[in-house]
Amino acid sequence: MPHKAPLFTPVLIGGCLVILVGFAIRASFGVFQIPIASEFGWPRAEFSLAIAIQNLAWGFGQPIFGALAEKFGDRRAIIAGALFYAAGLVLSSFAVTPGAHQMLEILVGFGIAGTGFGVILAVVGRAASNENRSLALGIATAAGSAGQVFGAPIAELLLGHFPWQTVFLIFAAAILAVLMVLPMMRSPQVATRAELEQSMGKALLQAVKDPSFTLIFLGFFSCGYQLGFITAHFPAMVTEMCGAIAPGGMLASLGITTTSALGAVAISMIGLANIVGTIAAAWAGNRWSKKYLLAGIYLARTLVAGAFILMPITPASVLLFSLLMGALWLATVPLT
Repeated sequence: MPHKAPLFTPVLIGGCLVILVGFAIRASFGVFQIPIASEFGWPRAEFSLAIAIQNLAWGFGQPIFGALAEKFGDRRAIIAGALFYAAGLVLSSFAVTPGAHQMLEILVGFGIAGTGFGVILAVVGRAASNENRSLALGIATAAGSAGQVFGAPIAELLLGHFPWQTVFLIFAAAILAVLMVLPMMRSPQVATRAELEQSMGKALLQAVKDPSFTLIFLGFFSCGYQLGFITAHFPAMVTEMCGAIAPGGMLASLGITTTSALGAVAISMIGLANIVGTIAAAWAGNRWSKKYLLAGIYLARTLVAGAFILMPITPASVLLFSLLMGALWLATVPLT
């Protein structure tokens, strides 16, 4: 009887922990919009621009850290990413101008690139067996959602006891602490000598000529366009625009008495629903056409977002939107 390869390998467990912590921090930035803008008297657009720059740096940083991982090893790339991440958070805690915050988010974006999906999923995918690969990638992707479940509520809780600067320092310590799992993350190196000697420019040129790469690029661009706005603005939008929470209602009985707390919980619910949605998408991808599943997910996201915008913003509609959008959130990743 053939030996069945285990699904939960040390590489998968270690990769999930890195992604969980990194995305817990990333998912919380929307919670900081109002505290930072209020302290300095800035319009919210200033910190919104900082988050936008963070996302751009994350995108530009992914091929850079992918190249670093191939040439110098996955673990060195992850260490570099964590150092960028921590440096951006520490320096941001001392920043007092919009320009400083916006420029320092470049470091944070590079940090997300080095500790995020681009590097970690490549490691997990190489270490997984053929029969387990889709599910392993789905589990690693769901770890990012697990981070989202905890990140925003933890940030909201910490902001109730500490200034935002201290919370940034706590998060910087957390991303450095997770490096302790790196000894677990040993995976086979599959790049050939010719691939290792290939320059990044040549690799990108080769990729651009590949129609599959173009389709993947456009797919993830659509993901960022649809989901980046929600991560950055949804907590503040709920805080300012949602109807009041009923004092004797279910939310109040759970300790959610302000729209600010509801905004953090909404991000958490998106992450929680996405754990189920991502694993379900990975399971479905082993059974049905991935391209049709992807098309359905993108269409469903658009319909859910459009319906929410047209409805009155109430606590009930916020929770319903969070559950539906969460189920679709990163379900595209294991399919892509």
